[in-house]
Amino acid sequence: MELLSAIRRNLLLRPFRGAVIDDQRTWRGIDLMVVAWHLAREIDRTSRAQRIGVMLPTSGAFPAAAIAAWTLGRTVVPLNYLLSRSDLEYVARDAGLDAVITVGPMLDFIGGPIAGLAEIRPDRMRFTGIPPIRMTNPLQRDDLAVVLYTSGTSGRPKGVMLTCGNIAANVRQCQEWVEFSRDDMILGVLPQFHSFGLTVLTMLPLATGARAVYTARFIPRKIVDLAKQHRPTALVAIPSMYNALRLMKDAGPEDLRSLRFTVSGGEPLPDAVYDGFHQKFGIEINEGYGLTETSPVTNWCRPSEQRRKCVGRALSGIDQRIVGPDGAVLGPNQDGEVRMKGPNIMKGYLNLPDETAAVFDEHGYFKTGDMGRLDEQGFLSITGRIKEMLIIGGENVFPREIEEVLNRHESVKDSAVIGMQDGMRGEVALAFVELKEGASFDESALKAFCREHIAGFKVPRDIRVVKELPRNPTGKIMRRKLTVATPCEAPART
Repeated sequence: MELLSAIRRNLLLRPFRGAVIDDQRTWRGIDLMVVAWHLAREIDRTSRAQRIGVMLPTSGAFPAAAIAAWTLGRTVVPLNYLLSRSDLEYVARDAGLDAVITVGPMLDFIGGPIAGLAEIRPDRMRFTGIPPIRMTNPLQRDDLAVVLYTSGTSGRPKGVMLTCGNIAANVRQCQEWVEFSRDDMILGVLPQFHSFGLTVLTMLPLATGARAVYTARFIPRKIVDLAKQHRPTALVAIPSMYNALRLMKDAGPEDLRSLRFTVSGGEPLPDAVYDGFHQKFGIEINEGYGLTETSPVTNWCRPSEQRRKCVGRALSGIDQRIVGPDGAVLGPNQDGEVRMKGPNIMKGYLNLPDETAAVFDEHGYFKTGDMGRLDEQGFLSITGRIKEMLIIGGENVFPREIEEVLNRHESVKDSAVIGMQDGMRGEVALAFVELKEGASFDESALKAFCREHIAGFKVPRDIRVVKELPRNPTGKIMRRKLTVATPCEAPART
């Protein structure tokens, strides 16, 4: 396995260099390899299934577990510990798991063991020396490296099958795109059960010989303190995290001066966050794009090619096109569905052949479900999700456009827009907002603010306040969790 070989080579090339720093310890290259060999022995003793579950906080223990499983020719199934108990049990059954690598705090967090799974507990093991293990056939390029389950916002979670070749290709694409090297250090808090956290935060530094600093919980002050202490060259986060950092009162440019890459992904980057972060730290956030099904990174706006409201050009080896509703390939600056081919595109959905067939068109391009446009130079802009598009009086309206305006208002911390049925216009916009601390709610003022910046038919019919917008484990707002019946706050109005 190309990826495993690269990781082993880099860890053993500098065995006593700190490779990963997490909340508990510094992991040297030799530490990761020793723990991986002990875990491999325990996997071989405990599990007979081809796939092994991994449920760990963001830490150096996760790459050790992945190395262990891959050494035995097994597939890693990272378990999303924020799923409901029933969804976790469904994932275990669907993936055919018989064991999970986990630790006590994770079991406490989810309320106890997962039915039917034996536990391999690194926190109960002693790691001394290199134990003998029974070697099996190594994974090949087309074998499954990981199965990543979606968060299940509609129906049951789906297992995205990523091969060894998929992950290795995306690591190589990212490395070449920004010339990432062993001199870099990456800082992040993304969960490693998520594709962004798995590939960019975990596998990229390991495979390139770079170092990584992890923290399991996002606390703005801790991120700044880690940046000041370790001077990372790259910060990987999602927009809501950058928003929290820019709202810090006691942080400034000096704190993050070591960064040469400040990468945002997972969801669109609001103007208010981009502008506010730049004003506070003097740093332009580089937006990227990708999906779990694409391993995940497909586009990355490099610092030398920075453009707002743009996720950059496609990484090497990825062929992108924009397709209209009739299947015709569209020209520059025309909106349509983003579709793509490349070595990083998934093998399919586990146990779901019909769903797999449905997301590839007749030419073999993966249908992302995202609307976007390419300009003459191949720079991609994402305008919204096809399924979330509103049709108001016959006009296509994307929630993001309205949310961008609402988020610029001084009282709004974040917002989400969905459609609401209307007898005259088919649909109208319904907005939900989180207020900034201490802010009061004035619906009329918010609507008036919207009218100044967008067409009248796009102005929300109703604007409602919620204490917290529903988010997935990486912080991305889940509009599908919002309905007309969503309970709302009754804040003091001005």
